[in-house]
This record gives sequence, C-alpha cells and structure tokens, in this order.
Amino acid sequence: MIRHNSLRVLGLLALVAVLLVVPGTARSEMYVEGYIGGAFPATESISTSGVLHPLAFVNYTLNVPGRYNSHVIGGLKLGTWFVKEGFLGANYPDWMKYFGFYLDFSYQRLNLSAQASRFNVGILGVPFATGVADVSSEGAAPTLAFMFAGRLGFFPDSEVPFGRLQPYIAVGPAIMWVSQEPKVELRTLSILGGLTIPLAGGADLNTQTSANVALAVEAGLRYMALKNVSLDLSFKYRYAEPSFTHTVPAIIGPFSHSVSYNTPLHIFSFQVGAAYHF
Repeated sequence: MIRHNSLRVLGLLALVAVLLVVPGTARSEMYVEGYIGGAFPATESISTSGVLHPLAFVNYTLNVPGRYNSHVIGGLKLGTWFVKEGFLGANYPDWMKYFGFYLDFSYQRLNLSAQASRFNVGILGVPFATGVADVSSEGAAPTLAFMFAGRLGFFPDSEVPFGRLQPYIAVGPAIMWVSQEPKVELRTLSILGGLTIPLAGGADLNTQTSANVALAVEAGLRYMALKNVSLDLSFKYRYAEPSFTHTVPAIIGPFSHSVSYNTPLHIFSFQVGAAYHF
C-alpha cells in the first residue's frame, strides 16, 4: 500500500514538473530539487490494552518505550518564488519576491528496534501478574507537504540579483502515510507474590497504514552556486498523530482480538540537496 501511494505521488510530482517547464523561457525562479539526509524520530511511549480470553475475563495492558531508529530520508521538492516573471506568467508585485511555495515529497523508514516492554495481566479487573516482552516494529512514513516559504537575499550580483545566499523558513500542512508491523516476543511473567516464569512465543501483528494530516516546518540556507544551480542545507520538523488497530492472533484458546493505539510522532531531520532553477 505504501509503495503504491509513493509511486502515485511521484507521478503527480513529475506531472507538476512538466507543467512548471511549459510556461516559457522567462526566468520565473521555479526549481526542482533532490535531497538526502538523516531523520531522527523522538522517543514517544506507546500504550495499548486488550482481552486475552473473553470467557475467563483475562485482560492486559502493554507499555512500550517507543524508541524509534534513525533512518536515511530522501525526497524531492518542486517550487517557485513569486517574482514578477512568476509561476504561469503571473505579474506579482515586487515585494512578493520574498515569498514562495513548494511541494515536498519525502520518504523514510520508521522502525522500532526490539525493546523491553512491560505488561500487566488482570482477571476480572484485578491485577494478577506483570511481565516483560520484547516489542519491535517495521514501518515507513512517506510525507507530502504543502509549504509556504519566506526568504532573504544576501550578496547580490549581476548573475543572481536577489542574492547568492538565501536563508529561508517554511511552514505548511502535510499528508503523512504511516505504516507499522509490530512483533511481540514474550520473555517473563511474574505472578504477584514473587514467582517468575520464563515464557516463549509471541505474535506477529498485521501491517496497518494510517493516513494523517500533519504539520511540517523547515528552515534552510540556499546558496546559488550558479545562475541555475543551488545547494541547499536544511532542518525539518514534522508532527502527526497516527492511530492503528491490529489483529492479535489467538494466544489463549481460539480467541483472537484487536488492539488499538495512537502515538504522537515528532520527526526531526537534516538534509542536503541540489536544485535546478528555470
């Protein structure tokens, strides 16, 4: 599902790129950029609960530390600055050259390495035991952001009148498709009173994808190395609140059940990129 969505988004961006080139030869400060960097999701605890056996009224809660792995992030930007020879030939007022808009599509993995997690077991709502399980998950977080940007220009010359060095900041809404495929490996169970029992086995849960409205913020520094080529160094922050519902295979008897949880995502990343301007 994630791969198909990513291909559709890339196709849309390619179409937009073609449309950007069509207007004509007048320099309108439109650009296409590729970038790569590192993404660092913040630790965010995850809690869920379920019923292991409805007839015996066995229930549990599970608390996962939520330490996400760092991953490579890559992406593509398509954008324009609102100069007088602007997008689709619009004759913007001069002051609008400080503002612009770009589409930003990025892709990164979003995995949790195996981490010791605590669970509690109760019967009829009365605490009965505590335990430890290793929880891991594989996932991804492709994102399409709609960014409204502002910039300043320093060190102008005849080739780049606005300025070779262009710090910028941007903010906008985004769509983030988050997928997760958790795995749970049981380790120990401690009966209240002191008896600890080693456990074996666990469960591989089904993959789920959550499409979410997200917030994206970016600050960067662009350097115009040539009239039509720039280098970009940026810092990005994205926030979303995905929610998931997984089917848990039968652990006690023939009863499978569902677990639901949501978790805030704070993803920080650093990128370097190169852009072609036309």
